[in-house]
Amino acid sequence: MNLYDKLLQYQSSEMYPFHMPGHKRRKDDFANPFLIDITEIEGFDNLHHAEGILKDAQDRAAALYHSEETYFLVNGSTCGILAAVSACMTRGGKILMARNCHKAAYHAAYLRGLDIEYLYPEKEDIFGINGGIHEDIVEKALEEFQDIQAVMITSPTYDGVVSNVEKIAQIVHRKGIPLIVDEAHGAHFGFHEYFPKSSVEMGADLVIHSLHKTLPSLTQTALLHVNGNRVDRECLRRFLDIYQTSSPSYVFMAGMDSCVCLLEKRGGELFESLRRNLEVFYKQTESLGCIYLANHGLMGKSGIHDFDRSKLVISVRNAGFTGNQLANLLRNRYHLELEMAGGSYGLALTSISDTEEGFLRLSEALKEIDACLENKIEKNTEKSTLTIEDIVIKNEVWCRIHEALESPGESVLLEKAEGKICREFVYLYPPGIPMLVPGEIISREVLGKIRRLVREGYSVQGMADYSAEHIQVMNTAIF
Repeated sequence: MNLYDKLLQYQSSEMYPFHMPGHKRRKDDFANPFLIDITEIEGFDNLHHAEGILKDAQDRAAALYHSEETYFLVNGSTCGILAAVSACMTRGGKILMARNCHKAAYHAAYLRGLDIEYLYPEKEDIFGINGGIHEDIVEKALEEFQDIQAVMITSPTYDGVVSNVEKIAQIVHRKGIPLIVDEAHGAHFGFHEYFPKSSVEMGADLVIHSLHKTLPSLTQTALLHVNGNRVDRECLRRFLDIYQTSSPSYVFMAGMDSCVCLLEKRGGELFESLRRNLEVFYKQTESLGCIYLANHGLMGKSGIHDFDRSKLVISVRNAGFTGNQLANLLRNRYHLELEMAGGSYGLALTSISDTEEGFLRLSEALKEIDACLENKIEKNTEKSTLTIEDIVIKNEVWCRIHEALESPGESVLLEKAEGKICREFVYLYPPGIPMLVPGEIISREVLGKIRRLVREGYSVQGMADYSAEHIQVMNTAIF
């Protein structure tokens, strides 16, 4: 079966998508993409020199999000992160960056030869997810490292954890440097009081939004918002020209503009409907015994300033069950597909395109599974103790990323890599958080966690050896 036929088969199945993209395959008012797929012909502007209909579309997005300027990204949030970091930094400069940033931030550091100082998110012990970046550690780091040129954080995280961006921005701006916020998973923020406020309005200089993650827009569509005068906008546009394709998809751009227009006209109504569906769902599942869901009770702890309740973090930590077992059961028995699962929880992503029926199917499935677990019918002694928080590891840095990647190296068995210098990225994907960065010393601790992740069914990527049995290391000996 080819890919196209397989996609059609999936589309016509009973499988309900609690995963991205946010349109949930329900945007019926959008034309056949082949009918509107064009190039830069007369009257349709040019993304790399927008002054007509595309400029108007981007201005419309800026007005919607209350930013001074907004750029369409047809290469996803990835190119927005690459351009943002590149524009804020001189070659070889030092950036203060959250360790749980997306891999694109690390790729930008590689391309610009950057020195990285890390901010580590606090630990969240109930669900085993990353907590927030506390503003105090940002302030402390900026006092310690006076040569920082920019700060970058991820808020919200993949699991919906929001840091106090407003306070962090104030601290960063006192140093006269810009704050970059990867808000890829929060493109829906700011449209309803039920959801957190957007970093665009909280003082961040550059904010990256993935429209496709939580809104009705096509995969690979994103926005880059710009505010203030701390970022050289001409430099930013130059890097966008570099990282964006020279053949931008008009289907993608039309999809973004269509999404923006929908939110302009019906945003209040659609987000109120989502709020009602979520409230009913949380009410229907509050009596679960073995399974429990994250909620606003997380706020004020572990650096968590706010929490995005559209992210359904479903924990089976106390159920003698694993996240993968939960996801497999939901998929095979109930035809519900989660966004991600592993360790002791699963993650369901919701959006304004979800239906009341979809929420009901998930709540009924969880209640049925929970009852089985309480009766020990489905219970399994295989209980995961590895949590996502364990993936954010403080490794010793030997050299910069580009120095490691561009030096001679070799492939060694994982069990023989202890004490050697890593020469490739090792990511947990999704969400793309690195366990090892090139130039870091490989410890016994991180090797053990990589092996456990593979064994427990997580997707460990970045290594040249897809089986994760070998790892690339530098030839340099450590004395």
